[in-house]
Amino acid sequence: MIDTLGEANAAAIVGLLGGLMLGLAARIGRFCTLGAIEDYLYSSDDRRLRMWGLAIGTAIIGAHLAMANGSLIGSDTAYLGQAWNPVATILGGLLFGYGMALSGNCGYGALARLGGGDMRSFVIVVVMGLSAYFVMSGPLATTRLWLFPVNPAGTSPQGIGQILEPYGIGLATSGFVFGAVILAASLASRTMLRSPSHVIWGVVVGVAIVSGWVGTAWIARTGFAPTALQTHTFAAPIGDTLLWGMTASGTALSFSVGSVIGVLLGACLGSFSKGHFRWEACDDPRELRRQIFGAALMGPGAVLAVGCSVGQGISAFSLLAFSAPVAFAAIFVGAAVGLNQLITGFAAID
Repeated sequence: MIDTLGEANAAAIVGLLGGLMLGLAARIGRFCTLGAIEDYLYSSDDRRLRMWGLAIGTAIIGAHLAMANGSLIGSDTAYLGQAWNPVATILGGLLFGYGMALSGNCGYGALARLGGGDMRSFVIVVVMGLSAYFVMSGPLATTRLWLFPVNPAGTSPQGIGQILEPYGIGLATSGFVFGAVILAASLASRTMLRSPSHVIWGVVVGVAIVSGWVGTAWIARTGFAPTALQTHTFAAPIGDTLLWGMTASGTALSFSVGSVIGVLLGACLGSFSKGHFRWEACDDPRELRRQIFGAALMGPGAVLAVGCSVGQGISAFSLLAFSAPVAFAAIFVGAAVGLNQLITGFAAID
């Protein structure tokens, strides 16, 4: 397969397949970060938040089994391979969550809505991708690295599983225990158990995250060209996709591009299957201004936190990285503050 396609194209296919699952989960299963937080805070409905727990628990078990059998080397990933900066994680998570509330979607959610015909989300996607690149490798990259230098982790553990290994607790055991506990807690609700759609699509998202890790790790092992170990996240990859769209004749495909396109296609298929596809645009310029501002915050926030609500909230969690629960909590707090301001009124933006 790799001999025929090449490493870059093979990685793009892996990203595409996982992205399709994520796009379908968003449109059919209503898997959504901001929607889960809104339901929990304002509707007393925690089912979509429990879906996140199911996705996290599934991804933890799958990723740790892969690390235990040698299919995935955790230290080669960005989440475990570089030293964790708590300040950057908290600041980035707060920025991302606040921007997500103002925009009405995270990057993943905006792609899913765009796949359903919402052209407002097109603006969010473009602004978020550009703002992420602006801080990642653009004019503010030097300032970011000066304030928050990126250092290799070396032998210092960056995840819970790595800490437990010297005590004789293998990765398979730690992953299964933590994953099973999170799965059990997520299912500890009669309302959740009576909603099989929430359960199924939560698990599907976790499987999609594991597929990215295992797929890119397999390509890295069997191919000749260097391949980064990665799975789904939606900040810099949106910028990667925009860049590829403008320079495809001289730029190779990648996992990131396949992932983004996969979410769009999956969301489109899901929307048509449910009869929900319809073109939408923004009628209120104040709303558009607020969404642009929020998207401009999400890109830098995700870069600082080394991941978005999916990247840190599920992908990093699947490796039990120290950064994951901290980033997830910061995103939740930032989103809660933003939602409260939108509900009570925020004259500075409205």
